Amino acid sequence: MYWSWLRLGAAAIGLSGIAAGYIVNVDRATRQGQDLAIVLANYFSLFTIVSTTLSIGALTAAAAWSRLHPGTTREPLGIALPMALVTGPVLLLGLVYNALLRDVPSEVALGDSAGIATLDAYAIEVLHVVLPLYFLADLFFATRRRGLPWWTLPVLAGYPLLWLVYTMVRGELVADPSGATVWWYPYPFLDPHGAGGWTSAGMYIGAIFAAFVGIGAGIIAIGRFRERRAARHEAIAPLVPVHHV
Repeated sequence: MYWSWLRLGAAAIGLSGIAAGYIVNVDRATRQGQDLAIVLANYFSLFTIVSTTLSIGALTAAAAWSRLHPGTTREPLGIALPMALVTGPVLLLGLVYNALLRDVPSEVALGDSAGIATLDAYAIEVLHVVLPLYFLADLFFATRRRGLPWWTLPVLAGYPLLWLVYTMVRGELVADPSGATVWWYPYPFLDPHGAGGWTSAGMYIGAIFAAFVGIGAGIIAIGRFRERRAARHEAIAPLVPVHHV
């Protein structure tokens, strides 16, 4: 039952990270005279924020189901699939950020007050380090997680694909709030106006999508392995003699 509390705690931490980032972005828009509506639309279009928002919903639903259905019954597909759906993106967020973006300066680093700089750092670490580590632990150790059938793999890969399509289309339609360009892409490696053009952006898109498919397959494989192992233990348990003193 304690996993339900851990999941609620992780959801609360994720929400605090989104709130911290929201405050930072409002401060940036106000301080730099940018259009607040565009800044916030961009913020809530970030893969990090979309995925974290979905993960908060999945964690809360899973925790609520567990509290309402105490026991050893495995989670229903309606709980297990959303949990797997957000696990892949959150894990990849941690990998991509720490491999590609950790050394990229924050947009709000210059001119921040100490408090805003602290909130910015808090949001980044919570959403790209703490939450991915939690989901990794949940994947391997949370009790009652259900193994998913292989037909769910396209579902797991479908969400990031939809986000990529949305982002690449929207990028040409939205100007950078700073006025530097008439386009806006949330991550520099997706910007087709960079040195590598669409070729470079396309390579990153292909690599990221392949990573999602690979991570999704890994999530399914781990879940199925854990379920088979649990079933073996449950089958063996009644055969173990009980000695009464």
